[in-house]
Amino acid sequence: MAAAAAAAVGGQPSPQSEPPQPDLGRDKAATAAHLKEALSRPDNRAGAEELQALLERVLSAERPLARAEGGGEEAAAAAAGGGSGGASGGGPGAAEEEALEWCKCLLAGGGGYEEFCAAVRAYDPAALCGLVWTANFVAYRCRTCGISPCMSLCAECFHQGDHTGHDFNMFRSQAGGACDCGDSNVMRESGFCKRHQIKSSSNIPCVPKDLLMMSEFVLPRFIFCLIQYLREGYNEPAVDVPSEKDLHKVLQLLGPQISFLEDLTKMGGAMRSVLTQVLTNQQNYKDLSSGLGENACAKKSHEKYLIALKGSGLAFPEDKLTCGMQDQAAGTSSVAVSGFAGATGTSEQVDSSDEEDQDGSQGVGKRKRVKLSSSVKDQSIMDVLKHKSFLEELLFWTIKYEFPQKMVTFLLNMLPDQDYKIAFTKTFVQHYAFIMKTLKKSHESDTMSNRIVHISVQLFSNEELARQVTEECQLLDIMVTVLLYMMESCLIKSELQDEENSLHVVVNCGEALLKNNTYWPLVSDFINILSHQSVAKKFLEDHGLLVTWMNFVSFFQGMNLNKRELNEHVEFESQTYYAAFAAELEACAQPMWGLLSHCKIRETQEYTRNVVRYCLEALQDWFDAINFVDEPAPNQVTFHLPLHRYYAMFLSKAVKCQELDLDSILPDQEMLMKLMIHPLQIQASLSEIHSNMWVRNGLQIKGQAMTYVQSHFCNSMIDPDIYLLQVCASRLDPDYFISSVFERFKVVDLLTMASQHQNTILDSEHERSMLEGALTFLVILLSLRLHLGMTDDEILRAEMVAQLCMNDRTHSSLLDLIPENPNPKSGIIPGSYSFESVLSAVADFKAPVFEPGGSMQQGMYTPKAEVWDREFDPVMVILRTVYRRDVQSAMDRYTAFLKQSGKFPGNPWPPYKKRTPLHPSYKGLMRLLHCKTLHIVLFTLLYKILMDHQNLSEHVLCMVLYLIELGLENSPEEEPDEEEPVGGQERCHDSWFPGSNLVSNMRHFINYVRVRVPETAPEVKREPPASTSSDSFASTQNSGTAQVFSLVAERRKKFQEIINRNSGEANQVVRPKTSNKWSAPGSTPQLTTAILEIKESILSLLIKLHHKLSGKQNSYYPPWLDDLEILIQPEIPKYSHGDGMTAVERILLKAALQSRLNKRIIEEICKKVTPPVPPKKASSAEKKTLDKEERRQKARERQQKLLAEFASRQKSFMETAMDVDSPETDIAMEIVTPEQQVSEAVYDCVICGQSGPSSEERPTGLVVLLQASSVLGQCRNSTEPKKLPTTEEEQIYPWDTCAAVHDVRLSLLQRFFKDSSCLQAVSIGWEGGVYVQTCGHTLHIDCHKSYMESLRNDQVLQGFSVEKGEFTCPLCRQFANSVLPCYPGNNVENSLWQCHSNKSLQELIKEVEELQEQLGIFPVSISSETNLSKEMESVMKDIKSTTQRKYTDYSKTPGSPDNDFLFMYSVARTNLELELIHRGGNLCSGGASTAGKRSCLNQLFHVLAMHMRLYSIDSAYNPWKKLTRLMQDINSQLCNEEQPEVPVLYRDVSSLLLIQILTMPQPLHKEHFTCIVKVLFTLLYTQALAALSVKCSEEERLAWKDLGTLKKNTCNAEKSWEVLLSLVINELSKGKLYLEGETEELGMVNPIAWSPDNIERYLQQFCLPFLRITSLLQHHLFGGDLPSCQEEEEFTVLASCLGLLPSFSQTAHPFTSAACLDWSVPAFDIIPQWCFEVTSFSERHAEQVKVLLIQESKWDLPHLLQLPENYNTIFQYYHRKTCSVCTKVPKDPAVCLVCGTFVCLKGLCCKQQSYCECVLHSQNCGAGTGIFLLINASVIIIIRGHRFCLWGSVYLDAHGEEDRDLRRGKPLYICKERYKVLEQQWVSHTFDHINKRWGPHYNGL
Repeated sequence: MAAAAAAAVGGQPSPQSEPPQPDLGRDKAATAAHLKEALSRPDNRAGAEELQALLERVLSAERPLARAEGGGEEAAAAAAGGGSGGASGGGPGAAEEEALEWCKCLLAGGGGYEEFCAAVRAYDPAALCGLVWTANFVAYRCRTCGISPCMSLCAECFHQGDHTGHDFNMFRSQAGGACDCGDSNVMRESGFCKRHQIKSSSNIPCVPKDLLMMSEFVLPRFIFCLIQYLREGYNEPAVDVPSEKDLHKVLQLLGPQISFLEDLTKMGGAMRSVLTQVLTNQQNYKDLSSGLGENACAKKSHEKYLIALKGSGLAFPEDKLTCGMQDQAAGTSSVAVSGFAGATGTSEQVDSSDEEDQDGSQGVGKRKRVKLSSSVKDQSIMDVLKHKSFLEELLFWTIKYEFPQKMVTFLLNMLPDQDYKIAFTKTFVQHYAFIMKTLKKSHESDTMSNRIVHISVQLFSNEELARQVTEECQLLDIMVTVLLYMMESCLIKSELQDEENSLHVVVNCGEALLKNNTYWPLVSDFINILSHQSVAKKFLEDHGLLVTWMNFVSFFQGMNLNKRELNEHVEFESQTYYAAFAAELEACAQPMWGLLSHCKIRETQEYTRNVVRYCLEALQDWFDAINFVDEPAPNQVTFHLPLHRYYAMFLSKAVKCQELDLDSILPDQEMLMKLMIHPLQIQASLSEIHSNMWVRNGLQIKGQAMTYVQSHFCNSMIDPDIYLLQVCASRLDPDYFISSVFERFKVVDLLTMASQHQNTILDSEHERSMLEGALTFLVILLSLRLHLGMTDDEILRAEMVAQLCMNDRTHSSLLDLIPENPNPKSGIIPGSYSFESVLSAVADFKAPVFEPGGSMQQGMYTPKAEVWDREFDPVMVILRTVYRRDVQSAMDRYTAFLKQSGKFPGNPWPPYKKRTPLHPSYKGLMRLLHCKTLHIVLFTLLYKILMDHQNLSEHVLCMVLYLIELGLENSPEEEPDEEEPVGGQERCHDSWFPGSNLVSNMRHFINYVRVRVPETAPEVKREPPASTSSDSFASTQNSGTAQVFSLVAERRKKFQEIINRNSGEANQVVRPKTSNKWSAPGSTPQLTTAILEIKESILSLLIKLHHKLSGKQNSYYPPWLDDLEILIQPEIPKYSHGDGMTAVERILLKAALQSRLNKRIIEEICKKVTPPVPPKKASSAEKKTLDKEERRQKARERQQKLLAEFASRQKSFMETAMDVDSPETDIAMEIVTPEQQVSEAVYDCVICGQSGPSSEERPTGLVVLLQASSVLGQCRNSTEPKKLPTTEEEQIYPWDTCAAVHDVRLSLLQRFFKDSSCLQAVSIGWEGGVYVQTCGHTLHIDCHKSYMESLRNDQVLQGFSVEKGEFTCPLCRQFANSVLPCYPGNNVENSLWQCHSNKSLQELIKEVEELQEQLGIFPVSISSETNLSKEMESVMKDIKSTTQRKYTDYSKTPGSPDNDFLFMYSVARTNLELELIHRGGNLCSGGASTAGKRSCLNQLFHVLAMHMRLYSIDSAYNPWKKLTRLMQDINSQLCNEEQPEVPVLYRDVSSLLLIQILTMPQPLHKEHFTCIVKVLFTLLYTQALAALSVKCSEEERLAWKDLGTLKKNTCNAEKSWEVLLSLVINELSKGKLYLEGETEELGMVNPIAWSPDNIERYLQQFCLPFLRITSLLQHHLFGGDLPSCQEEEEFTVLASCLGLLPSFSQTAHPFTSAACLDWSVPAFDIIPQWCFEVTSFSERHAEQVKVLLIQESKWDLPHLLQLPENYNTIFQYYHRKTCSVCTKVPKDPAVCLVCGTFVCLKGLCCKQQSYCECVLHSQNCGAGTGIFLLINASVIIIIRGHRFCLWGSVYLDAHGEEDRDLRRGKPLYICKERYKVLEQQWVSHTFDHINKRWGPHYNGL
């Protein structure tokens, strides 16, 4: 590559101006200072030349490939010639760094660079923030403050501004953006933050000239150097693909330079204006880059630039001219350059576009692309680029390199400079076509799109700027042309209608361009600029642009055509429909909404006329291109008719807002007929799709039908379509329209009076749903008023009611489901005031609740009662449902409401609702209801329903009645023939109805009807009545035989008339051939004509229907006969509930009201029907219905009976299995009378269903879940809650947790005492203890094994791992992982009968000792291996393996038996302590165990005891002896040991209790248990006194000592704490215990004065934990309830319960805890012995003595960390926090809610031995259970062992909703109830049972 820099600014470099070589070596700062000084002279030519030369030298060194020896020009050229093989010598970054250093020095002019930066910053007029961010940055948007919808703020500006109460949200930037704070074009000034509020121009001083002088000289060279770099790095790719690696490399090398420029922009306004000057100055550019000098490498660089320009399909204008000349010579016009590729002069491009064709065509199947010869206004838009400044060429390269992030950021950082902004915007527009071409070729089009939008949204959101560019640079022309060109590259021939001869082209939705939304950036810019009124007006005034735009829209007209598969299922379901819907919405509809938003007032009528005119022209062209006359091609549908929709929406706007006369913008009748065909085709196809007629096309066709009506699309798709049909219907002949509808829906043949018919084009199974579809469509068409006169607020209300009626909705789903105007600037903002006010008017808020199953509800809105009562509109619901089941759901909810409110008991029909009045322009729509065709259809259907013909449903009847009622509501003025005689039928010449008014037609009797029926039909056999002897209708006038009715013929006739009227061209008339193809009856049986006797009118049919519906004769009685008032003041409610009968009554009343004649006829009919002998005909029909009814009734009764039987069976099963209704009869307590005490416990096996005792051979087991738990370890000794840290200052230190305290204690003991004795002095399991819980169900262990086997073979994916022994309880499906064998033998109660014997304490002590000696004897001897003992061993193994090794191994010698011993009794301790916590930390509530049946402690004890007995305690060390005997030779014993045993006073009494009990033979006698408790209580009490004595101050100690000595000789001395306290103090003071200054250390802990009351309270608190554990244990081993009590008396109640208080009587003197003492050895003997151990220890280690004596007894309940009220507090602190392990900001940060540790979720950076950080932490912190809050998602995730689940969120927004992944970004607040539930589940270990969706995490979290 070339090396030397180009010519100096002053012309060619002259040799003498080059500074001598050593200059470079000279100190940079000095040089810089010297140059600055030289340049500040008035005559600075010499300085300038010197600087240029220096720069040339310095910056030339920057060439990466020119680092050959001397750096001289020859060497450089040689290196460049030698190819680009990478840098030669010197690290790649060395020279660039050197150059950057030079630049910094020169800019600073010899001073320090940092000082220079600071100096420049001082002159920054910081009016704008302009902070630029990239994707994934968290920013804010405030709709209250924004003028442009794209407005965004950085977090800092947002929090510094005041947005309280505003409608704002936080969002993650998708494409990147920039902060708009301070820009009043984009946001209101009230929202500016504190820093950008000040209007700054006034107080900023002027920039001194010399400060930036050097910059003005240095920067042009620097930027040029950068451009040369870019030129050289770019190699025009051989194929169409730039080799991305090379580009990346170049960009990486350039990183520091661009960053340097970026830093300059951040210095503020002063520096930005210098940069702007440099970038936009054309002279500089010309001088430096023209490449004219003799400098070789400058030339080379320029050549590369030209090549690159050419390769872009862009030429310099000069080339352009010549190629234009050749074109003209060849006789083509220079404008219509064929091919998309631009001018033929650039031959490369043409080739490449051919290549593109070949690979494109394979992907798209066999369809060849079509190329248009475009006639664009000005070809130069696409093909000419000329660069005049650095900025332009920089942008050119930025695009060439596909928008590198750093360049984009640099270009955007400059935007706060106003001059730059304008220059840059113009440059951007100038390169627009080039951007599009690069984007199309790009492989990373997603990234590139984001970067483009990142830039363009900053430029085009500003209305002033957009207007200026539109005026000066033809912005609109450029955009439309570029869009057109872009789409032209993927056109194919349309196959709609006339496949062979169609001239229409459409976009191919399978192309990458559409599939990947590549067009998105350009369309989004277009939408953005159309949102500015000034720009949109220019667009709407420019006829040429409108023509081009309609041309563009027509590319989408008819795209993605679906053809119905009739034979086999399509083999490949194409998913192109996503692309098609997205394209129509984004490229057509959104610009349309943008334009519509500017056509709101009368003055804009002209614009609408323009759009409508060109739209109609485009439509006419389209009809011509697809050869359309009057019949759509069968079996094909496209959902995409953007031209129709443009036309419809502009019509609607014109009438609604601009007061235009509708008829003035409507075309002629023929055009209207054509216009209605395709939208109608879509409606019929929707019905076909829902009738499963398109199943062979796969699921995607259903997807299209759903998308078409879905909330984001409906108001750009189905709403305009229906509106257009309403307009057509209001202007066309109603008979024509109605017959078209039934023909489109293919149900014409069904509409016959005959009971059988032939339908040639529809299978009979589809007939019913198609008929329902047709009628429903008519109802919608006639009742919908969305565009026919409703105001915006009414529309919003109707939409909201419809959505709420289907289901209760959350606020966000409502926002999402209400179709808003898709263009954000239209003014209807979701969340605006009208939305909230309408919502509060129609709905009630249901706060989020919890269901016991643990499923969490969100806050929901539910319709108010009066909404159900008055506003429920089934028509709107049907229109808006995506899933058909939602309609049913709405009806069910409506029915439930009516039942509940007592308004209607039965099954109601959809209610009839009065509509808002029609806008006068659309009055013609109601003529549909008053046309004979419709009346014939209604009559026929009523008759068929009455006669029970097949394929009719209640729904059909419902719609028929709805239409009749609509007709009566909207009847024309009073009918003229009021006084016509009854015999007036004679005057009727038309065979069906006399007129077109429904009111009069209702009473018209039709006597006979001719029908065409198959020969097989029953009608054929009958003799016709005499009167119809001749076939000529003339003679049968009197009989009024209606002619056979053919819709198709009528319609054809009408159409011919219209066409003949419109055009005399004969050839058009002769085209009905298309329809004959499929309406001709092919192989069907012959049709013959039959004449039916009918003799009914619509009124008489209705009355008979009423009888039929009610199932009674004469059920209808005209109400006005009793009460004439009804007719005078009819109070017909607006809204009426009820079923079919109610509807019929309502219709008859309305008919009677509207004409006296009708009234009279109704009365007559009713009289006629009255005779008691019913006519034969009626009876047969009735009989049929009656039989039907009876049969139904019987079937119903049978069903009820079966159900009842089933229910009772189920109940009895549940009772036996789960003991539902009988909580008292516990499994274990089936004994009733004391005699049967010996009976064994009976267990039911839930697998085989047998019940029986558990035996050694076939043991039964409890289904249990074993889990390691560290909940206990989280208890803390302060009640002050721990908060989650949200600032750097707050940190959590885990020193005060229970686990930490116990750990410290154990390791202290292990330092000084014998290991084996230490391991019996404490309990472990505070962390990683094993908790055992059961669901209470039992099973045989062998059954369980076979069950596990079957689970193993079951291939269904389970949420648990069978290999690890996990399963779900076969009965209640609770999660479990082991089975705990039940110990055979008697029931728990067997020891109750051993009531207190009279043995003395001494005897009992002796017995206990003997029992401990005979450890070998055990009911189940270990030697004989039974099944039971095997199972016990295996469950013990399970228990051990449940927790990690580190939580079981505490001894100094690994694997010592002492360890197992400690672990086993600690398991018991853990379970007891946890049960205590579940009871709230105390036993005040009493009662049976929380889950009497669910406790497995009894069984667990047996298993533990059996294993503990394997470890015999050496009798010498048995603590029992120490407690109950005086040792003779204390001294000698202590001296022998190298490490003494742990003194008794240091031992944990609860642990001693468990050791004692578990090492005794089971089952234990209660008296022995009580004995052990009494003995241990004395020790505990002594410990309490010792701890107390340490806490007292010296003076207090002396006082108590003396007081006690006085009382020593009273009678009850051993039971008085004063005496004992003084004894303890006395004994302990013999050692060094109280000596060294304890007052500082421990005395300060409790500065309270120790009054006797305080002491008593202290002693009780110290003893309580032991009493609680012991009482629980007693309760589990021996049964019996726990008494409940107040908190104050807990001590006394528990003590008496345990038998420590022999006769608890309320005596006069106050109770003291010492009363419970029962000394086995006199206290005055044994206490000194215990104290001696401590004092002898204090001789050696005085400092530890006291610490060990004070045991912390009061632990608070475990809690999770307290969370802040507002989620933002957590988010702002943690989402940018760096991880302490890897010091990066994690992609998915999470925080542990138990201990507050910050972790990386899924972060590979913190992985250790294949475990990711969250999983590791869950093991370390929670022994396998972790609760993490995911910062970026606000969701809580639970890790339990090898599984995890998403728990949900505890932060909800103002509407009680979660915001997972913070998608909505609304403020979130803590939901205390949810957090309580989470904590509850954590403490009670029920995550596994309550949360259902678990999955394996494979250690990857």
